[in-house]
Amino acid sequence: LSQGGTVIGSARCKSFRTREGRLQAAFNLVQRGITNLCVIGGDGSLTGANLFREEWSGLLEELAQKGKIDAEAVKKYAYLNIVGMVGSIDNDFCGTDMTIGTDSALHRIIEVVDAIMTTAQ
Repeated sequence: LSQGGTVIGSARCKSFRTREGRLQAAFNLVQRGITNLCVIGGDGSLTGANLFREEWSGLLEELAQKGKIDAEAVKKYAYLNIVGMVGSIDNDFCGTDMTIGTDSALHRIIEVVDAIMTTAQ
């Protein structure tokens, strides 16, 4: 991406913290034929993605029991592929030189400092 920030949009979802919220998320993915997720975020996002992965088969079974999806859908969407990428302006993840978001945040800081310096002079 050539621009920093949340160009693609982002949002915190309180309902995803509940099983019912994750059940709705699973239903939404199945309805849209989505089997691959790329989660970019910090500890909360990646922890949530891992929990979603752990619960996935149970969520599908529950959707089938409630009649929201059929047995064929349970089989077709049995696997959810998730890639987690650390996105944090804090740059506080070990094993990497720079997390996603750090460079653009630092760039914006430098721009603001330069503008303030110009104004101050």
